[in-house]
Amino acid sequence: MSEMKAKLRPFKDYPGKHFRWATDDSGRVATITLNRPDKKNPLTFESYEELRDLFTNLRSASDVRTIVLTGADGNFCSGGDVFEIIEPLTRMAMPDLLAFTRMTGEVVRAMRKCPQIIVAAIDGICAGAGAMLALASDLRLATPQAKTAFLFTRVGLAGADMGACGLLPRVIGQGRAADLLYTGRAMSAEEGFSWGFHNRLVPAAELSSAAHELARSLADGPWFAHGMTKTMFNQEWAMGVDEMIESEAQAQAICMVTGDFRRAFEAFAAKQKPVFEGN
Repeated sequence: MSEMKAKLRPFKDYPGKHFRWATDDSGRVATITLNRPDKKNPLTFESYEELRDLFTNLRSASDVRTIVLTGADGNFCSGGDVFEIIEPLTRMAMPDLLAFTRMTGEVVRAMRKCPQIIVAAIDGICAGAGAMLALASDLRLATPQAKTAFLFTRVGLAGADMGACGLLPRVIGQGRAADLLYTGRAMSAEEGFSWGFHNRLVPAAELSSAAHELARSLADGPWFAHGMTKTMFNQEWAMGVDEMIESEAQAQAICMVTGDFRRAFEAFAAKQKPVFEGN
């Protein structure tokens, strides 16, 4: 156990280079803000790579328990920058193209594998790779103005990008996913909510506070157990019923030996609010 603790490190003062990074006073809730508002917060080769590395390294965070992912000034993310990514891709050879597409997929993989619950706060444009960042998040809050588009087909690409053909049907269903991935059309906020893509719609003025309130409630809750739930969500997609039941039996048994489980019982018995410490 001491060896494991030695590997953990605080991320409170992480120096974000290609996006804004901030944590609350406790250090438990981190906010990633995509910050190129003049272009609706598009991604570049460098920001893709930093997001991949950050979410990968957050597996060893000693402080951050939940993450709010958002965009600056009324938009979430317009996808890959047309002139900084799309245009250079038209001149690349296949080995370089494959390296790029694998790297973008690694962003999604890292988001799904990090133990922190990711809350996407979506306003305005949420398109292309931006839509995939939202989809790879665990929970999605949006404003009525949010428009989400998996617009890969508009530039002559397959709808199968960064895991879209696997992830999107699991969230909104095969038929609805086919509609969006074949046509590239924008999904309105109301559609997204009724289809289960958005967990909640909130006014634009309340989006940040609502997302952070949700993130704080999760961070103050049984966050070790939340991480286990996230792991099970990921692992059980490819399991049969027998494997699901056995995997969840093992996962729950692990949670039952934590101090959090004992403390929750003791707090319940004393009619007090439990304090979860993640051990």
